[in-house]
Amino acid sequence: VQVVESGGGLVQAGGSLRLSCTASGSSIGIRIMGWYRLPSGKQRDLVADISRGGATNYADSVKGRFTISRDNAKDKVYLQMNSLKPEDTGVYYCMFVQFGVCKIYWGQGTQVTDSS
Repeated sequence: VQVVESGGGLVQAGGSLRLSCTASGSSIGIRIMGWYRLPSGKQRDLVADISRGGATNYADSVKGRFTISRDNAKDKVYLQMNSLKPEDTGVYYCMFVQFGVCKIYWGQGTQVTDSS
């Protein structure tokens, strides 16, 4: 099973980025896909997640600015980040959880950095 993220980079405050993630090699349906952020020196916190049925969950700090979406047929999840703030900086990790399996699969992370 592999989880591969892309789309991070440098962005000025107020700018936008779109993160993408692909989960491959899973023979079991994926229940939850999401994004977590690891700010420098702190714990990994939920940014947003989405169920297979499309129910979404966002951290309060990103509501109204970030949008999570997924393509179930391709096992892909996306995070559209608008109106970025310096505090959004960090390593963003994609994750997924399969149906009936108590294990979280993580990607290697993609860096989002404020260039202001």
